[in-house]
Amino acid sequence: MTLAVSLSFAALVLLCALALLWSRWPGWLKGLLVAGVTVLYFYGNSVVHDMWGWPAADALPERFVLLAAVIEEPTAKSAGALYVWVNALDNGKPSAQPRAYQLPYTKDLHSLLNEGLKKVRQGVSQMGTAQPKAGRKGVSWLRPGSDEQEVKIRDLPSPQLPEK
Repeated sequence: MTLAVSLSFAALVLLCALALLWSRWPGWLKGLLVAGVTVLYFYGNSVVHDMWGWPAADALPERFVLLAAVIEEPTAKSAGALYVWVNALDNGKPSAQPRAYQLPYTKDLHSLLNEGLKKVRQGVSQMGTAQPKAGRKGVSWLRPGSDEQEVKIRDLPSPQLPEK
């Protein structure tokens, strides 16, 4: 799949080069073509990274089952990160495929994930909820950090079987 994407992009770059060198287009149109192909490259790069299984920087689903976590503590060179592998819950049923997420490092979430992982290793499934943190109202993309979530993890309730 990634080979097909790479070859498609190489063909697009070749067509762009041919259009720039041998067409009689005005300069502004050639500049627009270069800008468009550049934007397409960065968009395609992010799509390919999502296909390869890199952790998503998206928000966690509202309800999920915790499968695994990797904790990268902050150092002088990095701010640290929390990588979680979860299975989203839709209408009480887990989704077909799990997903990896990258969360910013916080001590509280670090300890919460450690406790959850201990219970997962003991065979107790863990269910999590993620709610947006309460804050000022308004356009969130204007205020960095306003998209933080409040994550809670607890034991997954055992299923209730119908009576015979």
